[in-house]
Amino acid sequence: MSAKRIVVVSSGLSTPSSTRQLADRLTSDAVDVLRERGVEAEVRTVELRDLAHDITNHLLTGFAPPKLQEVLDELATADGLIAVTPIFSTSYAGLFKSFIDVIDPQSLTDLPVLIGATGGTPRHSLAIDYAIRPLFTYLHAIPVTTGVFAATGDWGGGGDGVRSLPERIFRGAREFAELVERTYRSERVNDPFSLDRPMGHLLGGLAGE
Repeated sequence: MSAKRIVVVSSGLSTPSSTRQLADRLTSDAVDVLRERGVEAEVRTVELRDLAHDITNHLLTGFAPPKLQEVLDELATADGLIAVTPIFSTSYAGLFKSFIDVIDPQSLTDLPVLIGATGGTPRHSLAIDYAIRPLFTYLHAIPVTTGVFAATGDWGGGGDGVRSLPERIFRGAREFAELVERTYRSERVNDPFSLDRPMGHLLGGLAGE
């Protein structure tokens, strides 16, 4: 079995960033779970702040600069996406949304997604389910059931009163790894004989529509 390809996107703006820290923790647990199942993973981690100018240029011109295009190409052949954003004004960061806007929507079809978010207060955790999850669902991705939110106080180990941050990270990573293990997106995309339309359309003479 070929290695699974995982793209990790962190849209934190500061250095160091709790958003990147959460992304790294989610990635580490997901890779560990896959390895325990006998599956190797290739990970590409992307800091969106390093691509901010390229993303803006793409929005303005419709063309992606080379570094951004490389990330978009990797995402199109990925077996899984770990996406982590800070929460500003009760929703995802503008940079995060701008990145989603320059992705070819078809690139995310059937893509397992593990959602992470960071913020100052646990109240912002609701943004995962009312803002971020619907965004990926609309794009036909497959967000895992457990989204992981890390408030400032969570890093001290107290958790949310129900489940500690490490427990939530592991639960989300395990669900994500289970989906990644079963997906064959990268093999399908790289197959020169794969079809970009359902066979029924081709047999029915609708290939040109």
